[in-house]
Amino acid sequence: MPTSRRNFLRVATASTTYISLPHHFRPLLASENLQSKLAADPLRPQFHLLPAKNWMNDPNGPIYWKGLYHIFFQYNPNAAVWGDMHWAHAISDDMIHWRHLPVALAPTPAWDDADGCFTGSAVDDHGTATILYTGVKSVAPERATLRDGHSNFREVQCLATSADPHLLTWTKWKQPVIEPPADPQLAGFRDPFLFRHGGDWILGIGSGHFKKGGCVLLYRSRDLRAWEPLHELASRPWTEKESTNPVDSGEMWECPDFFRLGKKHVLLYSTAGKVIWESGELDPQELKFHSERQGILDHGAYYAQKTQLDARGNRILWGWIPEKRPDSELIAAGWAGCMSLPRVLSLSPEGDLQMNVADEARSLRGKVLLPLSNHIEPRFNPLDRVSFEGLRAELLFKFLATTFTLVLVDRAGPWWSLSAKLRDTTLTLTVNGSSFDIPSLPKSEHTFHLFLDGSVAELIVDSRHAITSRIYRQPDGPLHIQPDGPLRTQPHGSNLLSVALFHAWQLRPISPGRFTT
Repeated sequence: MPTSRRNFLRVATASTTYISLPHHFRPLLASENLQSKLAADPLRPQFHLLPAKNWMNDPNGPIYWKGLYHIFFQYNPNAAVWGDMHWAHAISDDMIHWRHLPVALAPTPAWDDADGCFTGSAVDDHGTATILYTGVKSVAPERATLRDGHSNFREVQCLATSADPHLLTWTKWKQPVIEPPADPQLAGFRDPFLFRHGGDWILGIGSGHFKKGGCVLLYRSRDLRAWEPLHELASRPWTEKESTNPVDSGEMWECPDFFRLGKKHVLLYSTAGKVIWESGELDPQELKFHSERQGILDHGAYYAQKTQLDARGNRILWGWIPEKRPDSELIAAGWAGCMSLPRVLSLSPEGDLQMNVADEARSLRGKVLLPLSNHIEPRFNPLDRVSFEGLRAELLFKFLATTFTLVLVDRAGPWWSLSAKLRDTTLTLTVNGSSFDIPSLPKSEHTFHLFLDGSVAELIVDSRHAITSRIYRQPDGPLHIQPDGPLRTQPHGSNLLSVALFHAWQLRPISPGRFTT
């Protein structure tokens, strides 16, 4: 059943980045016993960013600052389940190899963020790094903006600044810079994003109205401190399904983002268990977004998206890969959640969102397991020889066929599977038993790019459709491509494999012992 992040209450071998930190700024790591346990866990990702221990969720405030990439994320320092939200902090010079830094933001007792520093954004304000984030505090239900069946939080927008060149220390303003509207029908008020418009800052907040639908509320400021309310940037109807959590019903949007991409603007938001993208035009006078195209950002375990610009001006997409197992298993494992790999965004000529894993991920490639670029026959199948160690693999392949199946197996059976079948202009993909219909491109081949990392599998199809999977079975030996002709296709009765391209690499962890630090 779809659920929002609020319902989860129940390198080579080392980064080339180095920062000399005072002793008292060293980040807290897992105990030696826990480190040994986590290092031995084959399901714990080895090249996706995740904390040294415990729970993480939304990416927060990614920013390229003074030649380095900084990313923050929602973090519970005390347990491997949701709660006590802080901003964890990591740094990289390539968006792949990360080093943990001390926690950047923590709740302050009696302040408006006393019960959590929720999601937000980081910007460069004339040379000063500035964070706008949602602070929450428990209040009486009639004053709450977040009433999801578990919590009664009042959400306000808070500000923090840093004069430290490495963004190690932050100074929080005591008073919120934006209070929620006095609207009894308001369904949430969180997760600000920012962009410049003329000489003004424009801030958008995820919100909505009960029995009406989700929206983005806009505010305008000259100095990031005094804000003028404007209007809704965009809104959509709710699903008309009842839920105690307005995000699950589509009555509220979480984690919105809005940016220019090529000649269009793109709006992203999370609601009803999905991340939606829309592309279209921004009216520069009215500051209203007019949607022209839309789709689902990722059909699998992916939520709470956030973007930034990289050093070359590319729009980079981050996302939270949530867990799909109960809290008892998370507590036993000692960790939960990870960050997706960075994806570079673009728009097709038709205005559809396109994405590809950033080229920097090529630095993870180790042994080349299979370079194949011509058609093969079942009696001679070099795919039989592919063997992946440690659940770390990258596969890039193209098929000319309209129907095929690919299965990765170990000694205990299937680990990850993909089937495709074309019906008219719709391509039905089945990944680990879950099926998705996507439009088929007007060409004879389809491209698939898979990154497998422990319990995480990120698949991108035709640079337009993503499916992120979680797999929790304990592995039994290395993975192989199933040898009994799983790629056998039937174009016009033929048994040719119809493979136009197939590359496979063994990937390396980004640090020793499966720790991104």
